[in-house]
Amino acid sequence: MAASESVNPVDLLREQIAGASPDMLQAMIKTFAQAVMSAEADVICGAGYGQRSDERVNSRNGYRQREWDTRAGTIDLAIPKLRQGSYFPDWLLTHRRRAEQALVSVVATSYLLGVSTRRVEKLVEQLGVRQLSKSQVSEMAAHLDVQVEAFRNRPLDAAHYTFVWMDALTMKVREHGRTVNVHALIAVGVNADGGREVLGLDVASDEDGAGWLAFLRSLTARGLSGVRLVISDAHAGLVQAIGAALPGASWQRCRTHYLRNLLTKVPKSAQPWIATLVRTIFDQPDADAVRAQFDRVMTTIEAKFPAASEHLDAARDDLLAFATFPREIWRQIWSNNPQERLNKEIRHRTDVVGIFPNRPAIIRLVGAVLAEQTDEWTEGRRYMDLRRVSYRGQSHSVMMVMVRTAWNRTANLS
Repeated sequence: MAASESVNPVDLLREQIAGASPDMLQAMIKTFAQAVMSAEADVICGAGYGQRSDERVNSRNGYRQREWDTRAGTIDLAIPKLRQGSYFPDWLLTHRRRAEQALVSVVATSYLLGVSTRRVEKLVEQLGVRQLSKSQVSEMAAHLDVQVEAFRNRPLDAAHYTFVWMDALTMKVREHGRTVNVHALIAVGVNADGGREVLGLDVASDEDGAGWLAFLRSLTARGLSGVRLVISDAHAGLVQAIGAALPGASWQRCRTHYLRNLLTKVPKSAQPWIATLVRTIFDQPDADAVRAQFDRVMTTIEAKFPAASEHLDAARDDLLAFATFPREIWRQIWSNNPQERLNKEIRHRTDVVGIFPNRPAIIRLVGAVLAEQTDEWTEGRRYMDLRRVSYRGQSHSVMMVMVRTAWNRTANLS
């Protein structure tokens, strides 16, 4: 009895699944799916398989085979057939994750545009799919394009977005017989309920002021308003576009991007020490402490690396823009950067493709990933619980007044 109690069945099952081979995972998924389909068929028939009952209204009539593409690979399913009418598990075989649809449709587009069969087969293998049907993929891609366009063009006027992150990811695409770099422009915001939300996506030839300005104006045309703080890297075109398209919004230099730039000014052996020092600036209890710690860090670095100290001093105003907001806001902004995590997810999906056949393929895949991520954010825990945020004991409503007051004071000084 004591031996059985010492074994946690949940932990044991988790361990077995973690170390399981793909064949075992496929077998488990197949068994579960078959059991659910069998149970649904029994409900339609009014009695279980092979069971005699006066309540029976239908009966089984064999099975029909159907392939099911999953993340564990392609699984052969046996779908129950009925003597009267038909049964088909719509919940299982027609609903797919949008990002998976996007990957398959990009593969199909690559094939149709002349990408080598060997490369297409490599992409299919990484997706875990055995074969591609051109007609099915074309239908899937068309449906996905409608979903992505609806997501990209949805109105943003339902609420204010006080905090916005912006970034650009470089991707390779074939254009006019050449492979060129283009930039996927992405904006993420925190809405009035404290939830994260992808605001927009566009593809530009260059990450210049014109591209960013057009992107930001498309967001404001859809209703983006109430932005008080924009967090991004120090790209000059982006900073100018923020000032032109979002008047009244202050700009905060992303500390992750800045650290990468700063660490190039010191030897590799000193980089961990410098990074730790700079991070302490953002962990202070109030604005005065932030500025005092900034001076201490700069003085400490100057003793050994004067070039790095000058670099840090030049970025002072850009790095300390957040200090005009309540500390609860900083803590949540710096503890979990949604843009960096989102970029990793996008790269995880786009690395499978490598070189895109055209720009619509980028929009299709990245847009599907962003829409899927927004859905997960909506269903998950809110990113910034503004209802619980307080500033020196003040309520959320008072805190927001203080945020606006601090911003207005900063704008008047400038």
